[in-house]
Formats: sequence, C-alpha cells, structure tokens
Amino acid sequence: MKKYIVLVFLIISVSCQQKAKKNKKLQVVTTTTMITDLVKNIGGDKIDIQGLMGAGVDPHLYKASEGDVSKFFNADVIIYNGLHLEGKLEDVFEKMRQQNKQTIAASDAIDTATLIGSEYFASNYDPHIWFSITNWEIITQYITDKLCALDPENAVTYKLNGANYLKTLASLKTTITEQVNSLPVEKRILVTAHDAFNYFGKEFQFNVVGLQGLSTATEAGVQDVRRLASFIEEKNVKAIFVESSVPKRTVEALQEAVRAKGQEVLIGGTLYSDALGSAGTAEATYVGMYKHNVHIIVSSLK
Repeated sequence: MKKYIVLVFLIISVSCQQKAKKNKKLQVVTTTTMITDLVKNIGGDKIDIQGLMGAGVDPHLYKASEGDVSKFFNADVIIYNGLHLEGKLEDVFEKMRQQNKQTIAASDAIDTATLIGSEYFASNYDPHIWFSITNWEIITQYITDKLCALDPENAVTYKLNGANYLKTLASLKTTITEQVNSLPVEKRILVTAHDAFNYFGKEFQFNVVGLQGLSTATEAGVQDVRRLASFIEEKNVKAIFVESSVPKRTVEALQEAVRAKGQEVLIGGTLYSDALGSAGTAEATYVGMYKHNVHIIVSSLK
C-alpha cells in the first residue's frame, strides 16, 4: 500500500512539474531600452522580460553586474542590439553562448550592405540601427520569427503582435516624413553630442555631425570643438542638441566656442539617442521617443 501511494505521489509530482514547465512563460533578458520596448510589443503577456538598462543609461559604457550575469544564466533567451553597441558586454555574451544559452543580436536581421561603416567599433559598422525606422521594421519581423521558433505554443500571439507593431511603425514613418518635409533640405543639419543619428540622417536627408564621434567612449578634444564651431559658423546652423545619455558639458562648450566667434547658436533641446525616456512617459517607448526627437529637431531648425 505504501509503495502504491509513493508511486502515485511520484506520478502526480512529475505531472505537476511538466505542467508547470509547460505553463511557464518564456524568460527573456534584453539590454537596451529600445530592444526592451520592441520585445515587449511582440511578446506581450506571453513572456517575462527583464531589461538591463534604464532611461539615460549609455550602452557604450555599460558593464554587467553580478546580478546581470545571474539574469543571463536564468534566461531562456538573451536579446541585444549587437554591432558592439554593448561593447563591454561582448565577453559575457560569448560566455553565455559557450553555456549553450540562446542569444539573439537584433543587428543580425540587417543586410550588412545597408549598414553605415564605422572605424570606431570592432564590427566596423555604426550600431545605432534603431534610428532607421526601416531597420526597426526588419528587426521587428526578425524578433517575431525568433520568438515563434523558441515558443511555438504562443506563435499565433507573437505573429499578431508583430503585425500590429509593424502597422504602428508604418504610421510612424508617415508622420515623421510629413514633419521632416516641412523643413527645407538646406536646413537639415543636425549637430549633436555624438554621432548616433546617422541612420536617421540617411533616411530623412539630414547632414549629421557629432561632437564625440560614434562612441561616447571617445572624448571630444579642444580641436574637435573648434572644428565644429567653425562648421556651425560657416553653415549658419541655428541650433545644436544635447542627448539624454551623454553629459551636456561638451555641447555647452561648443555653444561657447561659437559665441566666441561672434555668433549665437541655440541649444535646441534634449534628444533621446542611446536610451529611451523615463518610465511612464511617452518617450519611454520607441514611437514616443522618435516623435519627441523629430518635433524638437524640426521646430528648432526652422
């Protein structure tokens, strides 16, 4: 009788464990706020997601804590930008792959022929791929397909969410195009703290100039400030911009250098570059961030 009870208990226990595993949501860890927002839109309530980076966090300089490594180990899948945007996490990603942990680089979705070259990164490409809405559409489909393959039981939901988000991005592109077209091409000169906006410039015909280059890991020197001040004077640029994830002191120094030449240039406002806005704000989403940036840029340069 005791053996029978033990056997029944074991059968029930195994059955419960299998059911719990079956009902367990996909555990996803993401890096940047842009990637986190994208995966939330696709995964919805079918996933448990932990984003490592918050508002104002610079992914170029981000280092993994012990807690982050623990999150990686416990995840079913790690989704990150790639192209060495999260440069200080590359060794951690490699260790995770050696542990057979599923890792997905969003940048793998993009044809390298369409990427912008860069000597500042080991990948030899500019990693700020999210500023092309076209890229983000391609990545949305890519991540949707990956989640469907990882969690086929919820594939219908992922496909529906992905399709809806693609409609949202298409609408965003239409809105942004209308706004940008209200600004004459000759006024489309975007001067920022670092060169994060080249994909935006390529997509919407802006001449983009960054004070620090593509990576915030490089410091702007006195010569960089003088060079850019002369450029602003020559082109009669009306406004320059700070970024939420980059200290504003370099842009303020640039403003002073222009002033020393007898010309005034406004600081048009703060743009979101390598991170989205604070939780609970419109700018905490990719769509909200993009609308905010373009409104600030267009209204300041008119």
